Amino acid sequence: MDVSQYLDIFLDESKEHLQNLNTSVLGLEQDPENPETIGEIFRAAHTLKGMAGTMGFKRMQTLTHDMENVFSEVRDGNLKVNAGMIDVLFRCLDAIEEYVSVIAETSDEGDNDNEPIIKELNDILAGKGSGAASGAAAETPAAPAEEAAPATSAAANAGAWTGIEFTDEEQKAIEDAMMANKKLYGITVRVEENCLLKAARAFLVFKAIEESGEIIAANPSTQDIEDEKFELEFSLIIATEAELDKVLADIKAVSEIADAVGAPFDGDTAPAPAAAPAKEEHTEEKHEEPAKAQTAEVAPVKNEVAKKKQDGGKAAAAPAAKTDKKAGGKPAVNRTVRVDIEKLDSLMNLVSELIIAKNSLVSSATSDSESSSNLHDQIDYLESVTTNLHESVMKVRMVPIESVVSKFPRMIRDISKQLNKPMELYMSGEETELDRTVVDEIGDPLMHMLRNSADHGLEMPEERLAKGKPETGSIFLDAYQDGNNVVIEVRDDGNGIDTERVRQKAIERGVMTEEQAYAADESEIINLLFMPSFSTAKQVSDLSGRGVGLDVVKSKIEALSGEVSVKTKLGEGTTFTIRLPLTLAIIQALMVVVGGEKFAIALSGIQTIEDINPHDVKTVESKEVINLRGNVIPLLRLDNILGCQSTRNPDKNMIVVIAKKGDKLAGLVVDELIGQLEIVIKSLGKYINKCKFISGATILGDGEVALIIDSNALI
Repeated sequence: MDVSQYLDIFLDESKEHLQNLNTSVLGLEQDPENPETIGEIFRAAHTLKGMAGTMGFKRMQTLTHDMENVFSEVRDGNLKVNAGMIDVLFRCLDAIEEYVSVIAETSDEGDNDNEPIIKELNDILAGKGSGAASGAAAETPAAPAEEAAPATSAAANAGAWTGIEFTDEEQKAIEDAMMANKKLYGITVRVEENCLLKAARAFLVFKAIEESGEIIAANPSTQDIEDEKFELEFSLIIATEAELDKVLADIKAVSEIADAVGAPFDGDTAPAPAAAPAKEEHTEEKHEEPAKAQTAEVAPVKNEVAKKKQDGGKAAAAPAAKTDKKAGGKPAVNRTVRVDIEKLDSLMNLVSELIIAKNSLVSSATSDSESSSNLHDQIDYLESVTTNLHESVMKVRMVPIESVVSKFPRMIRDISKQLNKPMELYMSGEETELDRTVVDEIGDPLMHMLRNSADHGLEMPEERLAKGKPETGSIFLDAYQDGNNVVIEVRDDGNGIDTERVRQKAIERGVMTEEQAYAADESEIINLLFMPSFSTAKQVSDLSGRGVGLDVVKSKIEALSGEVSVKTKLGEGTTFTIRLPLTLAIIQALMVVVGGEKFAIALSGIQTIEDINPHDVKTVESKEVINLRGNVIPLLRLDNILGCQSTRNPDKNMIVVIAKKGDKLAGLVVDELIGQLEIVIKSLGKYINKCKFISGATILGDGEVALIIDSNALI
């Protein structure tokens, strides 16, 4: 049976479980006796094992099974958590993550058995006390004894389908099948005793049968089978054109199916034997207690199996049927839904076209002086609808940055051990939301900044103690929304940036002459750290020294129309600040005219608009500047930058758009102002990728195309 259709679901859920396991093991390291954390780890390992088994990834299943065994003993009080066990567990998680990565690339788990890690897990188990071992041994025979009642083979109950009572609909289906000359078979299927997901296996059996026929009736009912309300066997009446041997072979091809037997069914509807209800009562009675204990966990499996035709059978990758009772405190219903980002992009494109149509109507209405008031009312209504629709779509696209930052505590923990530096990471604002496309890209920049703080920023413990600081260094990652932007700060209480050392390094590498280096202010020296291949590390390691970290930060953030700035104080620490737009799809822009052409400038990068007398323009070092309320601001004439002829009378006051980038300001000189407009950003691809200050284009209401000026690239 091909389960490749469930691979994407398997990968998504595996990554979620891995992240939860990393977080839980980190918590366990801080509080080794916490029963809730221990139970959470056990359940996650159990679920991962079941998922891997369902998909046929035996190596991953073996590793997670051994990991689950360790936590079963920890949960039962037979083993104590220690630092060595935590290290082994993290190596387990790294190995599982490697399996998932290989599966994502090749659809196969590879050939790495991870035997050293499995041996370490088994060594941990072997180190139990004798009392614990005997306790475990005492429990072992219980399972076979409990399951001694069921027959060892489906052949023993080969005629079980004769006891099925048919409803009127089922009886009619049998008659219709006979009229169509289809073959009717009675089949009994038995799953293996150690099967973790009986409902999922039954679902795969149903799928195998439905490829060549249809299921008319079942015992227990199909609903009970989907709810796992059966022991090891279930019986079916099917109608098909295939031969019995082929049907049985398809069923036996499903993983963890122990046996399947069948025979032709003549269509007689004999009443059910008296023993059948008794068996059902026994089954219900036997499952009554587990059902109570597992309500919250079984519910998702019920829902997913029942919806097998709608969503491609997510049940095959949702093993949550047999978990600990403590999971009952979690919500039983997941109110989130996974949506393919391409579908959201398609929806966003439709919204974009709607906004363009709205702008076209506005343009037509304003150009026609005889337009009726009714048209203006309709335009206002359309604008309200499109704005609300835009906001709704954007909310769907927004995801918390927690999905990115949740992996960093583990990274800092590993760096701390590698560098022998005690350090703690404190995070806030993980619930802050950003557009999905932005969130997907900020992981690397944040990782490089945190590694930079851990390696370069924080001092060694003896040096910190000599300065009167706590031995354990602190790194902070804070996120918050600021207007239409999200700000992410990474700061530390380390040594700060030694600008004099950076200056000397710049002179050594020939980046600056000695005269230029000493004439540069502190911010210019700090910005050298963002240059490719520039590093102040004394030695190259796998953490730093290659000069690629902060270069990646700057290029990635600016590619997202964001900006990055640095503040530092020697001896006290450094703060990196990233400012990102909430979305990259639809923005508010200021429309301007330069040289007879229309251009758009993002409002988020504009501070003020000024009316400047040409006589107030001064020249400093051959560059035009203005003194605006005590601030000296350089002027950038867009007509010169864009290579077009200004249409404004040079004797008139200049229109200057004051743009900001972090602490820097610049005045953009334009010919005319049109006004504020909500615009849709259209990528220009590789057509003008060498022109860094053009970030895209937009279609105006009259069909004209206007280029979007990236003020960050100009400053």
